[in-house]
Amino acid sequence: MANPLKLAVVGAGLVGLRHIAAIDQAPGVELAAVVEPGKGDFGAPKFADLAGMLAEVAVDGVILSTPTLMHVDGGLACVERGIPVLIEKPLAASSLAAGPLVDAAEVKGVPILVGHHRRHNPVIQKAAELLAGGAVGDIRAAHVTCWFYKPDDYFAVAPWRTKQGAGPISVNLVHDVDLLRSFMGEVVTVQAQKAPSVRGFENEDLATAILKFESGALATITVSDSIVSPWSWELTSGEYPIYPKTNQSSYLIGGSEGSLSVPDMQLWRHDGDTSWWNPISATSMPRDASDPLITQISHFADVIRGDSAPAVSGAEGLRTLQVVEAIQKAADTEDLVRINVRDTGKSHAAE
Repeated sequence: MANPLKLAVVGAGLVGLRHIAAIDQAPGVELAAVVEPGKGDFGAPKFADLAGMLAEVAVDGVILSTPTLMHVDGGLACVERGIPVLIEKPLAASSLAAGPLVDAAEVKGVPILVGHHRRHNPVIQKAAELLAGGAVGDIRAAHVTCWFYKPDDYFAVAPWRTKQGAGPISVNLVHDVDLLRSFMGEVVTVQAQKAPSVRGFENEDLATAILKFESGALATITVSDSIVSPWSWELTSGEYPIYPKTNQSSYLIGGSEGSLSVPDMQLWRHDGDTSWWNPISATSMPRDASDPLITQISHFADVIRGDSAPAVSGAEGLRTLQVVEAIQKAADTEDLVRINVRDTGKSHAAE
């Protein structure tokens, strides 16, 4: 049996601790080091900074779960040493900042896996399989509801969350945009509206966006962190047990022959001919269940070994970031924003 791959986790906050737990449960990997300037015993050598760890420990892969502003520097440090890296989403603070990291990784042939862990959820993988297989016919439209109520102490412990640019558009929509792109392809234009925070913060607390895809399909997303609701991925998926689970869905995907709700995986089709005069009924589609963070670690191990290409590459993470930026720009200006799809080593911003 091959020796387990040695992984390091940089940043042992809430997400980093989940990665550490996932490494403990995933086969073929082991925790070799943790980079965390604060206190903590993680069952592996601990270092105050990434440079110090890389100088002393030979690792096969690095997981960056640091604050977003540190992603590019940490990613470049790994890429320069030829070490595959899993970088938590969003890939960087901006697409402009992410471009040099993605370019460097492509030039050196070092894989980047962006931590859009929802893509590793068996529910999402089954939904993607059904949609790609024509279960709803041609995808025409989708709607995503991302409504939840963040309590006051969420903002009190981290006042930066009240500032401009830290509203739910930039903080929350990156997950949903990534999944819509995985289901429907590339986004070419964005329109959006936002509403100011009812708490009096600098950022928005409500926004709605319309996305147009290369295929001609349209999607709407509505997000708010000040609405009491059962309709968000966190509360419908059961993915993370700290959130109470509901039996609702947060994604509706409609096509020429049927519609699919996710994550409850109800496939709706008419009986007989496709017509609103005919009865319509739902079939509950079977799917597996597993912890997507553990599955993501196993996939990262396959990427390190060269057995698999990253499910969400650096270039993919950059494209998602460009769409989120376009939503923010469209909401700020109330103009239609066009997106230049990145197809070379040079990054392109929204216009």
